Amino acid sequence: MGRRNLRVALLAIEGTNCDDELRVALTRLGARAEVVQLKQFEGRDVVAEKRRRLSEYAALFVPGGFSGGDYVRAGAIFAARIRASIGPDLEEFLESGRFLAGICNGFQVLTELGLLPGRRGGRLGRPDAVLMANDRGYTCRPTFVSWQGGVFPPLQGTPPGTRYLFPSAHGEGKLVLGGDTAERLKELDRSGQILFRWVAPDGGPPIFPWNPNGSEGDVAGLTNPEGNVFGLMPHPERSFFRAQSPDFTRTGGPTGYGDGHRFLQAVLAYAGRVT
Repeated sequence: MGRRNLRVALLAIEGTNCDDELRVALTRLGARAEVVQLKQFEGRDVVAEKRRRLSEYAALFVPGGFSGGDYVRAGAIFAARIRASIGPDLEEFLESGRFLAGICNGFQVLTELGLLPGRRGGRLGRPDAVLMANDRGYTCRPTFVSWQGGVFPPLQGTPPGTRYLFPSAHGEGKLVLGGDTAERLKELDRSGQILFRWVAPDGGPPIFPWNPNGSEGDVAGLTNPEGNVFGLMPHPERSFFRAQSPDFTRTGGPTGYGDGHRFLQAVLAYAGRVT
């Protein structure tokens, strides 16, 4: 399936607020991207023509924001509603190999669903990780991440260590894993599930603010064991256009695209092959 026929859903409830800029980015890449309220998948309180089925889409994105006001903890309310309403449909969706992505608040949601780091088979489960409050509070700034060369299919062939500029804007992004975090990080390294790590602009160790939240192991993004579920704390849609880059006035002007473009382009290209 070509990207121009690729249907992509951006799942939203009250409090999500990055859905439209992500829709603009995915649409510019040729996808048929649509913001879908959770109740449209539930078939609740919507007219018939507004109802949607998850099986109609090749990929599902859970965008950033403050879903459910981040009450209880970030992502917990959204995750509980997904689990109670479309949980079986989501498991079937993942079993087919289709892509599920969580960005910032979406990463928090997927962690609360037990899908990240996750178990083989894409089954929902008890959370075995949490994205806690940052060591130094809320951060909103340019940050850099480095591809770790893991199991994530869209970046296969990309040299490990390739850096991306993705802005960060979160207050709860410190990854803490159940059990012995140091040992769990080693396991995730061995299984290739660490998608991105925070790095300094020169690729060196990310002393604050380059690791903006204090996440152990400098983890900025994870995948499930199969690589078709991924979450990352920074926002690739906020570096999609060159004009969004903090240095565009010094490095060639606002025309063209940024690092978010090449990342999301790779995701859609692979999602089109799966479906």
